[in-house]
Amino acid sequence: MAVLFPKLRQPDDVEALRFGERALDYRELAGVAAAIADRLAGARRVAVWATPTLQTCAAVVGGLAAGAAVVPINPKVGERELAHIVGDSRPEALLAAPGFEPPEALRDVPLHEVDLAARGGQLPPEPDDEAPALVVYTSGTTGPPKGVVLPRRAIRANLDALAEAWEWTDRDVLVHGLPLFHVHGLILGTLGPLRLGGSVHHLGRFSSEAAAAELAGPATMMFGVPTMYHRLADDAERDPAIAEAVGRARLLVSGSAALPAVEHERIERLTGQRVVERYGMSETIMNCGVRADGDRRPGYVGRPFAGVELKLVDEQGAEITTSDDETVGEILVRGSNLFSGYLNRPDATEEAFVDGWFRTGDMATRAPDGYIRIVGRKATDIIKSGGYKIGAGEIENALLEHPAVAEVAVTGEPDPDLGERIVAWVVAAHEVAEGELVDHVARLLTPHKRPREVRFLDALPRNEMGKVQKKALVHG
Repeated sequence: MAVLFPKLRQPDDVEALRFGERALDYRELAGVAAAIADRLAGARRVAVWATPTLQTCAAVVGGLAAGAAVVPINPKVGERELAHIVGDSRPEALLAAPGFEPPEALRDVPLHEVDLAARGGQLPPEPDDEAPALVVYTSGTTGPPKGVVLPRRAIRANLDALAEAWEWTDRDVLVHGLPLFHVHGLILGTLGPLRLGGSVHHLGRFSSEAAAAELAGPATMMFGVPTMYHRLADDAERDPAIAEAVGRARLLVSGSAALPAVEHERIERLTGQRVVERYGMSETIMNCGVRADGDRRPGYVGRPFAGVELKLVDEQGAEITTSDDETVGEILVRGSNLFSGYLNRPDATEEAFVDGWFRTGDMATRAPDGYIRIVGRKATDIIKSGGYKIGAGEIENALLEHPAVAEVAVTGEPDPDLGERIVAWVVAAHEVAEGELVDHVARLLTPHKRPREVRFLDALPRNEMGKVQKKALVHG
């Protein structure tokens, strides 16, 4: 049976996890995990109050060692959502840092404080490959959040595929400041280094100065989301030392949302680095990515990772076989990276699959070399206007090339003539006329892709991962 974290079975004194001045080496982490596993023996599911701390990482590793399914909880979760998650997952224990006062919905769940000084004996035997490892709750944009059950098999296989594609080894030190309750920060950013026997330095909270200090020192890789890279580029413009430090990285990876072409170009100009993009979701972990030795071109998420099959289908479900980088289809995937289902929701699980393929709801084109270009979500980013099918992302990238546009989101709204009209929501860097932005898009793209309306905002609504919440714009 495949071991998820080989180095915890034969630990040494190499640093595994670091948060500021506090760190655990592999021998210490194995001891803490064994102590936690002893306390959780026999538990099916355990909740972890997922603050950006060493205790959270140790709690997740200990829960996995116990063979329990770990339910990471966003510390900023609202009361109603938390009550739903607790009622749906029914955790038998709650792991948190010492001194934690649980909110109402968690008060009946036995609380176990994570003691980083505790040491247990031997780790329990490795659970089965198909045993649930994590239950990650979706953002709930189309109803109550659904619990995505990720088996150990999916985590192990997908992390190995990433390691191969990114030439990621135990010699790498990863730096990031991502939340620990999502796939990006928890599975890729924490369990990834631990599976490989490498190290992760978590910033607690992202700052360009802290990330640069790590990359000027031991860190070789950085994971981030577009808002972080935007801030990094802004700060590198002002401080050449930040630009120089980032330029020393072996690999910069961006995900969770598309990195605009203008940010790619700024980072390359300032640091000499070209950012690698990848594409994944809670149900699939990672589907595609640009390889370390691949062509890092803006707007593309590369080819499928090893173990992942991907196809595009049209509205009737027929496979699109052309690779013209123009024909838009929905992405369907299957492979060792897939989740095993939505917790307590066989109806939703059945609806999400067609003939063994998972329907992602993401729309994309495929280039002649097989590179995938995401154009948006089927529900919110594909605008059908005047008989054309238009990707919001293409218009957003065009608008971001205008110097007056700091941030932008594009949506479609019902229109009696066009079917849907294109609306641009713009955070302006300085005053600009609506007509100037409309003409800018018409000139760069085609006239039918121009916004019919521009609405100016002070800020775009975003979630913790920096993704724009378009539903809040449309329904706000």
